[in-house]
Amino acid sequence: MKKSFTKFLALGSIALLLLASCKKDETKVIANTSQAKSTFTASTTTPALSKDHLDDQAITFTIKSPDYGFKSAVSNSIQISTDDFATTANTKEVSLDLKATSKAFNVLDFNNILLGLNLPTGVATTVKARLKTQFSGSVVTPTYSTVVSLNVTPFALTSFIYLGGAYEGWTVPSPNVDSLLSATSNGIYTGIINFPAGKLEFKVLPTKKNFDGNYGSDGPGKITQGTGNPPNITAPAAGLTWVTVDMNNKTITFEPVKYYYSLIGVASPSGNWNDDTDLKYDNGNQVWQATVKLNAGEMKVRRNHDWGTSYGPPKVGADGSTLATSDTDNIPVAAAGTYYFTFALNAADNTKATYTLVKK
Repeated sequence: MKKSFTKFLALGSIALLLLASCKKDETKVIANTSQAKSTFTASTTTPALSKDHLDDQAITFTIKSPDYGFKSAVSNSIQISTDDFATTANTKEVSLDLKATSKAFNVLDFNNILLGLNLPTGVATTVKARLKTQFSGSVVTPTYSTVVSLNVTPFALTSFIYLGGAYEGWTVPSPNVDSLLSATSNGIYTGIINFPAGKLEFKVLPTKKNFDGNYGSDGPGKITQGTGNPPNITAPAAGLTWVTVDMNNKTITFEPVKYYYSLIGVASPSGNWNDDTDLKYDNGNQVWQATVKLNAGEMKVRRNHDWGTSYGPPKVGADGSTLATSDTDNIPVAAAGTYYFTFALNAADNTKATYTLVKK
């Protein structure tokens, strides 16, 4: 019995020693964020930005995640700010791939970031850039690299050409001269022009000031600047027409507009629910619009002079500027007068729209 008890004590002592050893060997991993270092450099501090070189490389940032003293998945992002990162409203953030060691931006993408910060175009401005690093899925406070100052001059991305011709009375310069728009200044311009019957001839103009440097016809579907005064271009048919001019390949195409929009109702210029007042498409602002005399009362916007699709304020959840095609009320006009009205379709869902109504 004594031998058995002795063996029990021996085994118990060994177990206690092993347990103590396990506790002694336990290691707590603590992220040393105060001493973690990252590197962040830019290929240039004065990126060259020009709408003539949208695909060229503007700037490349080289990065290295900080060393926390142990291996862990981290997420990196580049922040660019106009107010030393004081507010999120004045900071743009671009997420990076987990294993990325650099990030290159072409002129188009980098200029878009700067425009998103509401920087003035054509004016040199200093912005700050830095690397933000955080444990993936963690609530640990992020760490930041040293700040890089950049001197940038963003450009206005949208550019225009103009159509002067019979449809507006050949009266260049004139507010009746319509524009075609290139949203990315890539040389391809589009817009809607309303060609009246018998007034189909026109020229493509670099500016809306005069006919200098005008483009005329170089055969079906082609345009040329040529010398002197090239022949007029002729639209294929009267009516609302989607016009596309490709300045890169010197081509022009025409397509009938599928949908157009109008005002109708007691408040509309017609004063009744039977006659439409057409809206004109503003290519520059990409809205349907009109300056019209309205009556006190109510009205709606409808498509193609047809009640199959009409727009009014939603009966539930209206915010004063929203329109929809189902379960709607009429647009109210409180007092008679001259108003500027705009109607803009939702790009993702054309059953929804917004409008403005401003008394002149």
